[in-house]
Amino acid sequence: MTQTKNDALPISVRNVTKTYGKVFALNDVSLEIKSGEFLTLLGPSGSGKTTLLMVLAGFTRPDCGSLKFGAHEMIRTAPHLRDVGMVFQNYALFPHMSVAGNVGYPLRLRNVPKAERAERIERALETVQLGGYGARSIDQLSGGQRQRVALARSIVFEPRILLMDEPLSALDKKLRDRMQIELRHLHDKLGMTTVYVTHDQREALTMSDRIAVVNHGRIMQLATPQALYESPANRFVADFIGDSSFLPVERHAGTVAHAGQTLMLAHPIPETAELLLMIRPERIRLLRDTPPPHINCFKVCVTELVYQGDSFLLYGKTGQGAEIAMRGAVRDGTVSALPKLGDWVTLGLDPADTVLIDGTGV
Repeated sequence: MTQTKNDALPISVRNVTKTYGKVFALNDVSLEIKSGEFLTLLGPSGSGKTTLLMVLAGFTRPDCGSLKFGAHEMIRTAPHLRDVGMVFQNYALFPHMSVAGNVGYPLRLRNVPKAERAERIERALETVQLGGYGARSIDQLSGGQRQRVALARSIVFEPRILLMDEPLSALDKKLRDRMQIELRHLHDKLGMTTVYVTHDQREALTMSDRIAVVNHGRIMQLATPQALYESPANRFVADFIGDSSFLPVERHAGTVAHAGQTLMLAHPIPETAELLLMIRPERIRLLRDTPPPHINCFKVCVTELVYQGDSFLLYGKTGQGAEIAMRGAVRDGTVSALPKLGDWVTLGLDPADTVLIDGTGV
């Protein structure tokens, strides 16, 4: 059961809209998904990401727009004729069937001969590291094993497109983290075009070739994980991907300033009506000595200090009331040397990490 990315299909979504009454679940969405790509739809509950996945699967008919798999228009094609593998959030396994019965169900629907069916079932189970589990009942499996059975069922008929709707949400954190890596390795092995829905930004960053951030039925930004994190298009994306502090800035003769302090920059200033300085907590640092030149400094009063084992979080407020968070590593002697609540400290931000974003995005 090995596909190549040449076998996988690209997906083209053009101007797709879906409304429920006066509410836009999808609002003129356009999206190009590359052949063999692992693309994640990321957004909060109610953002429209699952509705878009259901449009791809054929379970939701949009009000208007175009959907193509390769060169073929699919809007009016029934779900069972789209040749798409689907993994649901609750796995949707049949409790009265064995593992092999569940995995082989799509092959029975396609009238695959029994001997070939048995061979393909075992091959699919081996692919998800469940070889030899075919005779077991579903209630004998752990949550992680059930998730693998659902995955084996979705790939046993070798679809060229795989859709997954938050398949790891029911797992505990440790197993979820491990399954993220295994799913990514499986995608690389099989090569099928994969669209994955999640509200977990760390999961999206871990697994994806590209991420489409969805909010209010629109795609706010489509980019690689690194580009989303380093250069978010607006405040919503910056706030949803990772942790950030946001400081207001003003334009002054080709430069920008915060609270009257001109900022040293290494990146172009965005052309937007409202600018914000985005500060990632791991990029700003506590300065214990005289600040070096060519660094942006912020004096803050420590309002909270949180010890987290391998790191600490410091929260502070500037004299103008702006809040800044910083994360530092805990090393020998670090904890005892940390400032106390109420202390005034200086935080330093390199120009390369001084990122200005569009403050108007919602």
